[in-house]
Amino acid sequence: MKVKRIVANIASQEIEKAKLFYVELLGMKVLMDQGWIATYGSEEDMSVQISFASEGGSGTPVPDLSIEVDDVDTAYKLMQEHGFKIEYELTNEPWGVRRFYVRDPFGKLVNILAHI
Repeated sequence: MKVKRIVANIASQEIEKAKLFYVELLGMKVLMDQGWIATYGSEEDMSVQISFASEGGSGTPVPDLSIEVDDVDTAYKLMQEHGFKIEYELTNEPWGVRRFYVRDPFGKLVNILAHI
């Protein structure tokens, strides 16, 4: 047996709020929308991963989600322009990523990163 996919599920009574953050700003596509559940994704090939952590690195809290993007500087600028709360400023980390933390529309702490 092998794991084929891992899906993060975020509870919300206002799932339409996800579109600006995840589709319009981060460029994900609507893969399914049943009204009561909407799934967003990418056509990129991705490896299946799940992380367990006691901290988020550099003394930060553990984020609810980590999203790797191809242009973290643009993602950071878009989040600021749309008023999303930056919780950890754009930083080059010693382990080789450039990242920032932002709160999504549901209050989830999202680590947005790119490998340096």
